Amino acid sequence: MERVVIDPKIMHGKPIIKGTRVPVDIILGGLIGGMKYEEIEKEYGVQREDILAAIEYAAKFVIGEEIKPLKMRA
Repeated sequence: MERVVIDPKIMHGKPIIKGTRVPVDIILGGLIGGMKYEEIEKEYGVQREDILAAIEYAAKFVIGEEIKPLKMRA
């Protein structure tokens, strides 16, 4: 997680890839949109390890998320 940083002075405190102004959500959005790792690397000037760090960062939120089923009204 050393590759993802949060600095209130950069991108309004959004998580970014260290040493860049590339937000984690932009990388994840690229992946969701079907971009390949190589395309993201070229487009945003990041490395494969940065992409993996972005995925790991997002996964930590999902792992800690508690899901409760909604009660259905009759």
